[in-house]
Formats: sequence, structure tokens, C-alpha cells
Amino acid sequence: MMEPFAVAILGAGLGTRFKSKRAKLLHSVGGRRFIEHAVRTARALSPQKIFVIVGHQAEAVIEALSGLSTPSGLSGSSASSVPSAGNRLGFIRQTKPMGTGHALRCGRKDLESAAPLLLVFYGDTPLLRAETLLRFLEFHRRSAATASVMTAVMEDPTGYGRIVRAPGGSVASIVEQKSASPEQRQIREVNTGIYCFETRLLFAELERLAPDKITGEYYLTDVIHLLNRRGKKVAAYRIADPTEVMGVNTRTELAQADALLRARKARELMLAGVTIYQPETVRIDPDVEVGADTVIEPGVSLLGRTRVREDCHIGSFSTLTDTEVADNVTIRQFCVIAESKIASGASIGPFAHLRMGAEVGSEAKIGNFVEVKKSRIGQRSKAQHLTYLGDATVGEDVNVGAGTITCNYDGEKKHQTVIEDNVFIGSGTELVAPIRVGKNAYVGAGSTITEQVPPDALAIARSRQINKPGWVKERKKKAKKEPVEARELREEAMAKQQSGGSKGVKLGRAAPRAKRKQKKSH
Repeated sequence: MMEPFAVAILGAGLGTRFKSKRAKLLHSVGGRRFIEHAVRTARALSPQKIFVIVGHQAEAVIEALSGLSTPSGLSGSSASSVPSAGNRLGFIRQTKPMGTGHALRCGRKDLESAAPLLLVFYGDTPLLRAETLLRFLEFHRRSAATASVMTAVMEDPTGYGRIVRAPGGSVASIVEQKSASPEQRQIREVNTGIYCFETRLLFAELERLAPDKITGEYYLTDVIHLLNRRGKKVAAYRIADPTEVMGVNTRTELAQADALLRARKARELMLAGVTIYQPETVRIDPDVEVGADTVIEPGVSLLGRTRVREDCHIGSFSTLTDTEVADNVTIRQFCVIAESKIASGASIGPFAHLRMGAEVGSEAKIGNFVEVKKSRIGQRSKAQHLTYLGDATVGEDVNVGAGTITCNYDGEKKHQTVIEDNVFIGSGTELVAPIRVGKNAYVGAGSTITEQVPPDALAIARSRQINKPGWVKERKKKAKKEPVEARELREEAMAKQQSGGSKGVKLGRAAPRAKRKQKKSH
């Protein structure tokens, strides 16, 4: 049985290499903020308590976790933990960035009494799996060590602290890059910054910890040296996959980590029976669910808490955010769908836009260049072309003709449009809300409907057509006469000019020359 343990997540760093106004832990990678990845991973371990050590933009980091906890205010250097979802999540403030050892010292009051063991890891390791941490904790228990360090073998260990092992395999020391000898720099086994300590002995050594002579900071790696000097055992657990402990310090590393997380999610879905073409082009957030035998084409983004059931087909370059999709739905290429619900057998797109609570009934069809906003579309209803349905309730078996618009906004308020069952709306119709079109009614094409339409009625609201027989022939006759009349007028004007009767009148080719002369004279 595993000994009770607490978790401390190091998240107070400035993250200067990220070059951002926001704290690094507030940036997203793989569909979640860094700090949310860390807390969710810790939660999966079922610890006694979880503490996040905050510093730079502390309040913003706490606010980002408000969906996972309801934190109390911070008092002094630390904050009491608060209950949340079966684990206790608390925050510890490090007011000055004085190193990882100092960060833990700031929370001594909370951490020392939390549990016999303390697991420590950084908040910017989003690829770290809970299963890996559980194996690490089990290794620590079996090794009977005072402290354990998770290590990794890197192809290029530059910048990492090297693990120097004692003859028996335990950790003799952790040597930082700047202090390493040429021989030590050849070591490829490095410190990942993930530790498990006996809590009581950890804080005893933290009290003895001296600041670095150059930076003045207190480093947790120096605790390993102090424990060795006192004859305490420090074990090393080598992780199988070094990418799990990849730190993210730059935007380039952010892109790499994001790609790895996306690939991990895509692989998980494919192994569960989802077909994904060109998975390296697809973005699927960690909370997304996709049913078996669904097909996802290249360039698709499934974001937030989107749920796609079985036997669906999602066309290329469509984006779904926080959307529920039932079985057997077809979403064609280039659709943008957010906060919407699509019932079984429906067809969407291409180039459709559904948003803000749109609901599409079973076997309904929303076609190309159709926007649906805050509207409910009934079963088997169709809006196939060039249509806007906003703040509308559309019944069952309704046909909405091409170019139909619900005029829902009067400049101050949004108004509702209700179209009852079995209504036929002709193409090019404008429905000026608030308005209701009764059951089985017909609306003639090109109408602007401003009054209620009774059930079973035909509504036509457009100007009467006027036909003028022979109008085209008359127009052509006039066009033939115009050049003769124009020539006669020009000849008359030129005659008057020559006789001095129309001074200043310049027609034909003489006019441009006169203008050019006039410009030269200025």
C-alpha cells in the first residue's frame, strides 16, 4: 500500500524566455493551460493535498484554476488549501523569485503537515503522464530512499543538470552545466526536476540550505547534496520516454509540445476505432470525445468539450467548439460550429456557420453559406443555400428557400421569428421579426413579411410586376438616332464658335488642347 503523499507544483517562475506579458503557466498547449495540465495530472494520482506555488501574476494563475477549485485568499506567504473535487487544492505564494528551494520553504507551514511524502514537479511539463508519476512513487517506496529523483537520458543534455551516480547506483550528486567538468558534461543522464522526498527530512535540510554565491537563490538540487553528506539514500528513477519531461521555455518548444500532445490524442482516438486522415494536420483537444467509425478528414479542429458520436463524417478544415454531434451526422468541408447541438442524421455544410446555441434536428439539412445563430431547426427541415436564421424557431418539415433572411435586430433589441411545421418559405424572403408564420403556410418568393402569416395561408409581400410590350425595340430605335442628333449639335456649336457667337465653348478635339494650354499658362 502506498504511503500518503502530497503534491507541490512549482509555478512561481517568471518565464522570461517565453517573452510574454502573461505568465507562462497561463498559455495553452494541447488545448489546456500549462497549469491546468499540471493540476489535472496531480489529481489523477489521488494525493492527500495539492499545492500550487505561485509568484508572477499569482492572482491570474489562481483565477485560471477557478473551475477546478474555489480558492481562499492568500495570507502572508501561503494560503490554506481548499476542498475541491475530492482533492484539496491550495496555493502558496513566493513573493520573490529566489529559487526552487526557497519556493518550498515559503510553504513549510502547509507542506510539512500535509503528508509523510512530498512529490514535487514543475508546472511547465504538460507531457508528463500520471501513470509515470505513479510508477515513480512506487519506485520510491520500494527503494526505501529518503529522496528520489526522476532522470532521463537525453540525446543532447546541454543545459541540464547531470546525474552523477555512486557505485551502488544511487545519486551521488547533481552537477549543473556551468559547474560540470569536461568528463561530467559527457554524461547524458539528466535531472528532470521531479522529486519525491520524505517531507520531514526535506524541511530539515531546507533550513540548512545556503544561497547560491552568484545568484543568491536557494536551489532544491542542493538538498540532494546535503542528504548525501548526511548519509541518506537518494535514488534515481530513469524515465523510459524523455519527451514526457520536456520543459517548455520558448515558443518553439511550445509548438513542439503542442504537436506531441495533439499526436497523443489522435493516436488514442484511432486506437479506439476513429479514422483520422493525416492526423498530423488535425487539432483535437484533450476533453473531446469521438465515437467509433467516425471519419475525420485533414485539417479538422475539434476543440473544447466537443462530443462527436458514432458513424459521423467531419469534412476537411471544419472547426467544432463545445458542440454535441449525434450519430450519423455529416459535416462537410469548411464549416464553423460553436456551442451547438446537431441531432442524428443531420447534414451540415459546406461553408455553414452554426453558433451560440444553434440546434439542428434529426435529418435536417443546413447547406452551403447558411448561418444559424441562437435558433432551433426542426426535424427534416431544410435551409440549403445562402440563408441567415437568427433568433428563430423553425418547426418540422420546413423548406427555407435560398436567400432567406430573418431580420432579427431593430438597432436596439433582438426579436424572435417563429416558423411553424410544414411551412414553405420562397427564395429571397425577408422575415422582419417579431413574426410568426403559421403551420402549413406558404410565403411567396421575394416577399418582405412584416405581419403574422395565418396557418394554411399564402403570403405575398412584393410590388406587382409591370410588363411594357415593345419597350426594348423602342429603346434600340432611340439609340440609333442619338449619334445623328449629337453630330448635328456639334456642327451647330462649331459654326457659332467660328462666327464668335459662342466664345469659350470648346467641343470635340479642341477642348483637351485648350485645357492643356490653360494648365501651361498657370
